[in-house]
Amino acid sequence: MDFQAPNTLAEQIASYLATRIMTGQIRPGQRIQEANLATELKVSRASVKEALYTLERWHLVEITPRKGASATQLNADYASELYDVYMHLLIMLATRLCERWQEADKQRLLDAVGQVVTQIKQPGTDITSVVKTSFEVMETCCDVVGNPYLTEALSNFKPAVSRAYYLSAERYRQGLAQTSQFFAELPKAVLERDTTKARELIQGFAEHQKQLIRQALA
Repeated sequence: MDFQAPNTLAEQIASYLATRIMTGQIRPGQRIQEANLATELKVSRASVKEALYTLERWHLVEITPRKGASATQLNADYASELYDVYMHLLIMLATRLCERWQEADKQRLLDAVGQVVTQIKQPGTDITSVVKTSFEVMETCCDVVGNPYLTEALSNFKPAVSRAYYLSAERYRQGLAQTSQFFAELPKAVLERDTTKARELIQGFAEHQKQLIRQALA
């Protein structure tokens, strides 16, 4: 990723570092030196510090008093704990979606899901595109539900979950058939306002994904 002009400087720095952490260029546990980074990017240490606080909120960086910042650890147990919390947030989102969607929302939801299925069916599927369109489904659902607290919580988990996917890409690729089936079945449950079925689908899918990630990182 090239370092380019930002919307805001701290946001651009955070995005730049997030990409390096998610793709493994910055390894789990690796220290991030504020002074060195400021020199490398030709920015102030204050901007770097603000970016690191953003990364901490995204669960990509751990900031320790007197020790500074380092990329959060990522092993099988860490990924499992991360995915458990993320799963419960998704269940809450699906429950609210079943309760709140309106007829005007139906096509938006189906179109978002359709993009994921299309990406999965592409020859030589690009995992990055599948992950991206999957999160776009989540974001569309958040928009329909309209709960800012839930939206913020899910947004803050997105980079850390993406990191787990990227670093276990080959295992994740092996589970694409289940991913396709999940996105085929979930809209039916939501449109029927069947919260029990939606919850079961998310739990089953999340457990399957968690096991793939655990195996990849073990």
